[in-house]
Amino acid sequence: MAKIWAENSYCKRRKVGALIVKNQMIISDGYNGTPSGFENQCEDENNQTYPYVLHAEANAITKVAKSTNNSEGATLYVTTSPCMECAKLIIQSGIKRVVFSELYHNNDGIQLLQRAGIEVLHLPLYESHE
Repeated sequence: MAKIWAENSYCKRRKVGALIVKNQMIISDGYNGTPSGFENQCEDENNQTYPYVLHAEANAITKVAKSTNNSEGATLYVTTSPCMECAKLIIQSGIKRVVFSELYHNNDGIQLLQRAGIEVLHLPLYESHE
């Protein structure tokens, strides 16, 4: 479902989706993109990502923060492994498990999550080419 949610992203270089699940219910979702009220354009004319683009995990975490729910003890499903900045948000949000399908170009975020005692599971998705 996180992979399907990633398709909502307007970003061209990489589309990332995230779902936060607690008590077997989706409590929040997110995809990478610009902040509310900004134009839906993630990259500049040189195909570089704008520095204000939010990652899918950050969008899902801030969305649950605005709700009456909380992410204490939840699982985060995300299409790409979290970066260092998102890992810090995940730790602070009380999420206890992270499941991802694609490896980000560095694994600093994964290492930080593991150091914090968060269960991290790499679950590659294989496409059917029928």
